[in-house]
Amino acid sequence: MQTEQTPEEKSKDDFFARLASLSEEMIAKHGKEFSMGALVLAARWIAQDRINQKQTS
Repeated sequence: MQTEQTPEEKSKDDFFARLASLSEEMIAKHGKEFSMGALVLAARWIAQDRINQKQTS
């Protein structure tokens, strides 16, 4: 029996689908190394709260 997703679960699934699509596009244009590096760099910026710093500057 399947249960219906909560709005939060649906939202998260939508973001994962968008990340997958963006990753596929980056790989097609620039290769796996670029795609992985860009995603790792984005994760580091999020962890260091640098995303918010860039937006408020």
